[in-house]
Amino acid sequence: MSEEKNTKKKFKWWKIPLFIILIAILVAGGYVAYVFLSYSRIEDNLALQPEGSAEQTATTGTEYTVVSYNLGFGAYTDDFTFFMDEGKESRARSKESVINCINNTADTALSYDPDFVLFQEVDIGSTRSHYVEERNQINEKFATAGAYDNVFAQNYNSAYLMYPITEPHGASKSGLLTQSKYNVTSALRRSLPIATGFKKILDLDRCYSISRIPVDDGKELVLINQHLSAYGTDAAQGNAQLEMLFADMKAEYDKGNYVICGGDFNHDFTVNSKEYFNPGTDKTYTWCEPFPDDIIPEGFTKETDYAEGMIPSTRYTNEPYVPGKSFTVILDGFIVSDNVEVSYVQNIDKEFKYTDHNPVVMKFQLGKTETIED
Repeated sequence: MSEEKNTKKKFKWWKIPLFIILIAILVAGGYVAYVFLSYSRIEDNLALQPEGSAEQTATTGTEYTVVSYNLGFGAYTDDFTFFMDEGKESRARSKESVINCINNTADTALSYDPDFVLFQEVDIGSTRSHYVEERNQINEKFATAGAYDNVFAQNYNSAYLMYPITEPHGASKSGLLTQSKYNVTSALRRSLPIATGFKKILDLDRCYSISRIPVDDGKELVLINQHLSAYGTDAAQGNAQLEMLFADMKAEYDKGNYVICGGDFNHDFTVNSKEYFNPGTDKTYTWCEPFPDDIIPEGFTKETDYAEGMIPSTRYTNEPYVPGKSFTVILDGFIVSDNVEVSYVQNIDKEFKYTDHNPVVMKFQLGKTETIED
């Protein structure tokens, strides 16, 4: 009995909290290892399979309408706030909310009777969007509306993010969805340069898609859908992404093709929209640095001659949207080759009811091209 008492006396209670701390360190270390070991980039120059029923060939001298719309993975009602923007929420509020947001944004795009639509942040089975297959939902709507081809390029397939602890953001699969009333003969996914080291976990993967549509003059309409990096970036990386994108655009233009690039550039697209919508602000964010106009290649134009004046294309989601009070900028838009004649471009004010972006609508026609000699 005395030996048993001595044994109890020798037990060191301070070992219990030490043991708990050790377990916590091992769990955290294991999670970090899982995130980095499971990280992989989707291959570059990946052929994409166009699907759908479009059969038409595009023609020169015909007016077309193209819409660019970032859907915010179906989470952003006008009062939604996002944890990575100093807000509180990490997931859409419900599956029903996601379905409702995607239905409304798809209907908005279709309301312009578009020939082409470039969607960004379309989820295909993510924790944050309650595993709603948004690509299928949109494709079904467009198939009902008419004969459209569609092309999907997956941006990323991220590991499970265990933050915020109370409601983790989870695993994300998301991408770019292009709709076309005109036959897409082929498509390609290009991988953009992204951050390295720890920052790559925030930046995830990034890409743009290139869809090819035959034109009656023997050339092609090259339609590029892109979504550049937002978080964890710097000017050098942002420029590297644009330089790669512009190199592909210039190569197509030099062949005599028509080039339209649209989407979310994650730069202040007009250079001065931050000051225009937020006079006197001292806020700076990596996702709205001024667009580097000086690296736009010769033969291309950034379309900012808005028919009805400046309207923001996105809001900062640190707080619910309040017109005239919330931080807003223009991130979305189109850059076109000079053989594309633009007659109208406008950001449409939808008050951010179903996504944190507004749609951009552009009308254009394909002009005659001249053969470019070596």
